[in-house]
Amino acid sequence: MEARCKDFFPLDLPNYSELYCHYDRERSALWYYLNQARPCSTQVLLDELVDFQKRVKTYLHSSPQASETLHYLVCASANPRIFSLGGDLQLFARLAEARDRDTLYNYARRCVDVVYENWTNFQIPTLTTISLVQGTALGGGFEGALSSNVLIAEEGAQLGFPEILFNLFPGMGAYSLLVRRIEPWQAERMLRNARQYPSRELWEMGVVDVVAPVGEGVHAVNDFIRRRRFTRLGHQAIHRVRQRVSPLTHEELVDVVEIWVETAMKLSARDLRAMTRIAEAQPEMQAVREETNRYQIPATVRSLMPAAVS
Repeated sequence: MEARCKDFFPLDLPNYSELYCHYDRERSALWYYLNQARPCSTQVLLDELVDFQKRVKTYLHSSPQASETLHYLVCASANPRIFSLGGDLQLFARLAEARDRDTLYNYARRCVDVVYENWTNFQIPTLTTISLVQGTALGGGFEGALSSNVLIAEEGAQLGFPEILFNLFPGMGAYSLLVRRIEPWQAERMLRNARQYPSRELWEMGVVDVVAPVGEGVHAVNDFIRRRRFTRLGHQAIHRVRQRVSPLTHEELVDVVEIWVETAMKLSARDLRAMTRIAEAQPEMQAVREETNRYQIPATVRSLMPAAVS
């Protein structure tokens, strides 16, 4: 389905193939929905995200008046059952098997470029970035959600990092982003256990900022914006203090990418088979149906999980 951009004035955005953009003039909020045929970070999606961010950033920095038309940038998914299943594992497995370090590194670098811009809200103090997670967010999808200033998730949403199942780790910002929300030992536990965490548990840990009823995520975002109508500047100032006291630099993200690529180049044939099996399960996960407010883990993925986790 072709992506469209509606009602965004004065900035015109192209008709992206894997993004759908909508401007909420009343709330000065620009929504961009992930709209992929495969629910992962394809190279096409990365190209479009980079272009989208560049256009928005250029517009916001064009004049002091421009930033007054855009106070919130909201990332969501066009599929209410899946936010994102993360990196393109089919591509990862192919590049790792071919030992094509440069292409894999370039892919990861673009990922952290997107993460960094979102985390630093494009260096615009009056802009707040928000992620709305409905359904499943795994690996790089979870990293992308964490990169926003505010993370809102619906009840029943499941978020986690499966990378350890194929002897890797989430290398596009997960650890850096988590330790700015929770204790390092908690972050490491999440990276090591391959568990999918329910949104309510992540809210109790301090990873998720707001939990919304199932199907009410968009309303929760709008209510969040409404409640901050008269206190927005104060909240933004607190976020600026957090970024100053615990800054996340682009260099830190790039250094972690180096470790991630180095590790990927050492994966065994068994590791690559496990990665491929999870990649092949992504269409199954896209088609999965909600049952008792939980998203079920496909059998092909569950079989790779430790008994205590599955």
